Amino acid sequence: MLKSLCFAAALALAGTAAAQTGGAMVGTAPGKGVAVQTIKGTATITAVDKATRDITLKGPQGREMTITAGPDVKNFDQLKVGDQVDMQYVEALTLQLRKQGDKVVAKTEKTDAVGAKKGETPGGAVGRQVTVVANVVAVDPAKQVVTLKGPNQTVDLRVKDPAQFKNIAVGDQVEATFTQAFAVAVEPKK
Repeated sequence: MLKSLCFAAALALAGTAAAQTGGAMVGTAPGKGVAVQTIKGTATITAVDKATRDITLKGPQGREMTITAGPDVKNFDQLKVGDQVDMQYVEALTLQLRKQGDKVVAKTEKTDAVGAKKGETPGGAVGRQVTVVANVVAVDPAKQVVTLKGPNQTVDLRVKDPAQFKNIAVGDQVEATFTQAFAVAVEPKK
């Protein structure tokens, strides 16, 4: 199972909002910050159309959503009405201050996907990571705003933590990494 089913299942997870559980974590250290959010959801397969490769999922609150499994989903034929689909979505943002940084201002992106092998229980995961290095070009102490010039745009970032704000100066760099991961596992009906 590759990207197409995982992204479609992410939409289904959004559609079963009442069934979601998860948590968030935020942490800081001098010159560093991290925020992580996890969302978990469960749905039950209520219909499988082998001709169109459509799968209808129903969340615990009764909301249904139909997704289409692309041709790269190897174990589609194993999906049955009553199977449980467990989904987990994680996103994380890390920020690192680099004093008088000398990195090249740039944006890099990586994606990866893994899926069950043919004949295994259907499941898979996809991940994406975007890293941006930006220069600190202005600091406004009155508003506690830092202006960052990245490879594609310039943004103003409000820094709410006064201790963190004091560490930032023009000429520094900020490296931001945004990571997303989505995993799907299907449990056969018991």
